Amino acid sequence: MSQKQQHQPPRRGEAAWALAITSVAGFMAALDNLVVTTALPAIREDLGGALHDLEWTVSAYTLTFAVLLMFGAALGDRFGRRKLFITGLAIFTGASGAAALAPGIEALIAARAVQGVGAAIMMPLTLTLLTAAVPAAKRGKVYGIWGAVNGLAVAGGPLIGGSLTEHMSWQWIFWLNVPLGLAVLPLARLRLSESYGTGAPLDITGTLLASGGLFGIVYALIRGNIDGWTSATVLTGLIGGGVLLALFVRHGIRSENPMLPMRLFRNRAFSAINAASLLMFVGMFGSIFLLAQFLQTVVGYSPTEAGLRMLPWTGMPMIVAPIAGYLSDRIGGRPVVTAGLALQAIGLAWFAAVLEPDVSYAAQLPALIISGVGMALYFAPAANLVMSSVRHSEQGIASGANNALREVGGALGIAILAAAFSAQGGYESDQSFVDGLGPALWVGAAMVGVGAVAAALLPRRAATGKQAGAVPAAEERTRAGV
Repeated sequence: MSQKQQHQPPRRGEAAWALAITSVAGFMAALDNLVVTTALPAIREDLGGALHDLEWTVSAYTLTFAVLLMFGAALGDRFGRRKLFITGLAIFTGASGAAALAPGIEALIAARAVQGVGAAIMMPLTLTLLTAAVPAAKRGKVYGIWGAVNGLAVAGGPLIGGSLTEHMSWQWIFWLNVPLGLAVLPLARLRLSESYGTGAPLDITGTLLASGGLFGIVYALIRGNIDGWTSATVLTGLIGGGVLLALFVRHGIRSENPMLPMRLFRNRAFSAINAASLLMFVGMFGSIFLLAQFLQTVVGYSPTEAGLRMLPWTGMPMIVAPIAGYLSDRIGGRPVVTAGLALQAIGLAWFAAVLEPDVSYAAQLPALIISGVGMALYFAPAANLVMSSVRHSEQGIASGANNALREVGGALGIAILAAAFSAQGGYESDQSFVDGLGPALWVGAAMVGVGAVAAALLPRRAATGKQAGAVPAAEERTRAGV
């Protein structure tokens, strides 16, 4: 494929359209990570099912999303990012309608898995399409808006899901995606330019190794608290998944055209921001999963009331993330992301310190605000750091890898924090719940704190908006040794 075929010139006004289209699509995919959590009691009452069935309504989406993200990015690079983005969005929209119409818990779980397939195809392509349409000098601010929308979707899932469930029905958490998807599909076809990656052959071997390895590990993490961490199923998943991922790393080193070239991880910027992203999602996802239940189970709020009281945390990205994008352009992404992760860790630790069955909202409020500011400071610069740490032709690979690690971090966070919760407490009483939640939040704070240390290891000049785009081979070799 010639260079002329690689990227069509941006059309007039395409940057604004690309921002709107990719932000809406990213919002839909990110929202469905946690939107179902506050609807679980209503789903169980309507469709039945045991506790592990309800867990799968969350995990089926996260699992397929995580294991297919890099494959989705590779498909876009090979066959056209706009074409595959539209395909993924169509799958996601159709599966959302199927989830809303599900007659039983098994059908709902299956529809959630297909949703994850669609999200895995379209989500990593949102950043590559956005990058192709926006001039390098403006990417920091644009990534800030994109990050604000996605950050709000991730953290606002419990609020939106709770409000729709309480005032309409649980089916509306899925119906919401259908009109949005139907509106965005023709706009994507008409307003986005097509672009491609390297044009290298699809790495089927690498795809199978990565997908199988991630599936085994994430499946084992999800089942750990149900089957027992020493059960044959869980140990097989952990050991088998670990072996497959080790083979994937070996393949990425030795193969001529691997899906994820391991040489990228010789770049300190790429390695550090991906480690920080993984740890951020471990602490954040697990904490939100448990805190949303705490506000309802212990404090006694309705789903909507609980979501509203979390707004100082969940709403902060809309205010702070665009500012964070601007700051990353001026002073670089490293100090902004490092500060954000440190504040998120402090917020979780604060919450753990004040936690009591009768804790007042005033005592919770500082922790919520600090966590919200920290999360917002992380989201926008992190996208810029990832995309500008690699060559233009490899941005699809980088986006897929980063999103996959974030999703794996989310699944890992729910498993780790839930294990800490179960070891010290449970659902027997309010005090028992608090006894388990406190240690879990301390674990989450520690994980995010380690992520802040990883972010501090980023090179000083890494990932300003001006650095995004094509990188000469000589400069890439220099970066790899940074």
